[in-house]
Amino acid sequence: MHNKNNNKTQTYIQGLRPFSTSIPKALRKHLRKGGYNYSSIVDNWTKIVNKKISDVSYPITVKMGKEMRDGTLVLNVVHGNEMKIEYEKSSIKDKINSFFGYNCINKVTLKIVQNKIEKLNNTLPKIKDLRKIENKMKKIHNNNLRNSLNNFLKAYNEKSK
Repeated sequence: MHNKNNNKTQTYIQGLRPFSTSIPKALRKHLRKGGYNYSSIVDNWTKIVNKKISDVSYPITVKMGKEMRDGTLVLNVVHGNEMKIEYEKSSIKDKINSFFGYNCINKVTLKIVQNKIEKLNNTLPKIKDLRKIENKMKKIHNNNLRNSLNNFLKAYNEKSK
């Protein structure tokens, strides 16, 4: 056995160290706080709760208690659907706990948001001055690149109509 002095005296058996010392400190801190629980809930939100609930709410944070149990889940809820989610709190909690296999979430709190984030309009802006682009494309010496850009420009203009 030998001693390693980094402000603490720790004794290791010839080269063997605890696994926790090989994980970076920032990641260790995140794992202790239960960040993997939050990411699992976010990734599987529509699988855990049904589509009606996932359309009007989404998780913001998970505040975990000691020993990674009895946490609090904070949900953003679209204004007007608070009562629907309020009635479903216990089922959400039960579904999450059954997903993890232990009593992970003890409380669900709601935070009301005005509107759900709307999807962007799928129309593309039209390119107004094609002559400038065509003049710049003529300066390109690589024929394959020039042809690819021409095809892209044609496809873009057809899609934006």
